Amino acid sequence: MPNGRAFPAASLAVVCLAFAAFSAHAQSASADPEDKYIWLEDVNSPRAMDWVKSEDARTAKIMEADPRFAAYNEEALKIVEDPNRLPLPDLRGNEVYNFWNDQKNIRGLLRKTTMDDYSTPDPHWQTVLDVDALDKQENTSWVFHGADCLYPGDEYCVFNLSVGGEDAATAREFNLKQNQFVTAGFVSPHSKQEIAWLDKDTILIARDWGAGTMTQSGYPFVVKEWKRGTPLDSAKELFRGEPNDIFARAYVLQDAQGDRLTLFSRSISFFESRRWIQTPDGLKQLAIPLKAEPAGLLAGRLLIQIHEDWTPSPGGPKFIEGSLLSVRLADALRDPAHLKPAVVFAPTSDEFLSGSATTHSRLIIATLKHVLGRAYVYTPSGNNGWSIKPLDVPDNSTVSIVAASDANETFFLSSQGFLTPPSLLQGDAATAQLKVSRSQPPLFDASQDTVEQRFATSKDGTRIPYFIVHRKDMQLNGQNPTLLNAYGGFELSETPRYSATFGKLWLEKGGVYVLANIRGGGEFGPAWHEAGLKTHRQLIYDDFAAVAEDLIARKATSPRHLGILGGSNGGLLMGVEMTQHPDLFNAIVIQVPLLDMLRYEHIAAGASWVGEYGSVSVPAERAFLAGISPYNQLKPDVKYPEPFIFTTTRDDRVGPQHARKFAAKMEEYHEPFLYDEITEGGHGAGADLKETARSWAETFIYLADKLM
Repeated sequence: MPNGRAFPAASLAVVCLAFAAFSAHAQSASADPEDKYIWLEDVNSPRAMDWVKSEDARTAKIMEADPRFAAYNEEALKIVEDPNRLPLPDLRGNEVYNFWNDQKNIRGLLRKTTMDDYSTPDPHWQTVLDVDALDKQENTSWVFHGADCLYPGDEYCVFNLSVGGEDAATAREFNLKQNQFVTAGFVSPHSKQEIAWLDKDTILIARDWGAGTMTQSGYPFVVKEWKRGTPLDSAKELFRGEPNDIFARAYVLQDAQGDRLTLFSRSISFFESRRWIQTPDGLKQLAIPLKAEPAGLLAGRLLIQIHEDWTPSPGGPKFIEGSLLSVRLADALRDPAHLKPAVVFAPTSDEFLSGSATTHSRLIIATLKHVLGRAYVYTPSGNNGWSIKPLDVPDNSTVSIVAASDANETFFLSSQGFLTPPSLLQGDAATAQLKVSRSQPPLFDASQDTVEQRFATSKDGTRIPYFIVHRKDMQLNGQNPTLLNAYGGFELSETPRYSATFGKLWLEKGGVYVLANIRGGGEFGPAWHEAGLKTHRQLIYDDFAAVAEDLIARKATSPRHLGILGGSNGGLLMGVEMTQHPDLFNAIVIQVPLLDMLRYEHIAAGASWVGEYGSVSVPAERAFLAGISPYNQLKPDVKYPEPFIFTTTRDDRVGPQHARKFAAKMEEYHEPFLYDEITEGGHGAGADLKETARSWAETFIYLADKLM
């Protein structure tokens, strides 16, 4: 586990780009003179905010006039505030931590209890940090963005506090044993930053150090060592990347046996990094592929996950992309340029790695087999071997690793499906046994519904799997209101998950829900993702259209009753489908999107995603981006579906600029649209539960109006 172990932050995201740490507000000095809406990129300018307030007011008036609004909002709020939600554990020694939002604590509580007490039906929680109380005390709109804690001991932490949910945060030292901020402790002001603990009195920190210390993507590339009791500006530089990197950082890995490894990395693209390790002879480069990352330490073994094929030595064995490997830590420290890895897990034609975590002496691995969950316990054996025991997880479900203890062999998995509420499974890695710790009660009536996995054929002949959730007695008459969702990027896997909001506000009211596993994701390993990179990205958009056409061909629905929804990179997907297939859909929900793909590198953190989308500085890639960019492909005199466009002012990852400019151009062309830009929320649906509930209520009112 990393030495600076991170608490999970409150999750209010719609769908995230696979890059959560940093962001920027860069704006090109050479804007296209024909871009008449460039002024909307000045996020907080009075002119831009007047436009936002006008559009917000217009949409709010329409939404609130709908007779369903109050009921939808009440139902959504009841769901997000439900007291029976699972309190997901974060294990630290013999204590269990949990971050919790409810009706009273809309910004949330960080709380803790003992493992024994957590195992009871009604644990006695002790408050560690009350974010709502902190907001009132300091008159600041804080959002808890997780913490990094010193291991072992987990006493000293740095809490990351964001204003309004943006990625940039203030870091403040907190003592978990005393439940209070440390007087005269480490405090790093508002910045895009990342921190790792070396020891109780020393941290490694990458942040904005002033002019010339941030990359073109808006991330820090200078790592310094900061000693307790000294001014931040006296920190000593240890490592420096390059201005054209994505970012540079330091982190520390440590296992329960006392092994320790300090690493420095330069991310030269979104998917490629060069890494150095601290050896007895100084800093030396670790000879692993660019598309690979250290995944932890266990029993003196360094775990490495690779996302490209790797032959470490000429004529030696080849390791296939998607594998989890191990090397002896002692060997890596002695000669990091000549590694001799051994296979821990290798993907097959139908099973792929989805996650891993370490207990005190064992490794937990989660996989996807046909986009459904499996899990195993791996025990180190001999010099490089492993013994493997499968875990008895529920069939036809998504299985995720929630937490694992370094103090013992306890771990937790979650299991859920579209119609099956999540259950928390407590495991003992020593025996490979699981038991149900607690289950969430159903929050919508699924008794009349069923789930099927089907396949559509994309334009190039590739079979694209998708899940369809529908009434058991669904008539194939083309009249079923259907919502199609996908993401298709950054090697993120979309799997069956229980959403009470979708269940209550869509399925219960007669809607059909479809989740498409299009290329660009990670459902079938790195190759599934790489198939749609850069100028090959049209494959992703063809996959999505193929699923829509398959639904129509099977008469599950028709264009009149078919709507689509996606956020972030999925919001780009929605914009592309709207401009390429305006006659295929009748409703389009575009959430926190990228839409101007000729300007995306100059908006917020956009430059960091060149590895996914390509760059306008490369002629072939610019030509492709111009051809798919929704903002640039909007045409006058085309009848588009009326979209519902949602964003937030404090989204400092993708930025509200894309949504604003797209809506403004639709307005110019006299095309109807609905627009909602909430002030807070960052790259998500809201900064608190009430904002989140309203966002989803508006979404499903719009979908009901268009498709039902």
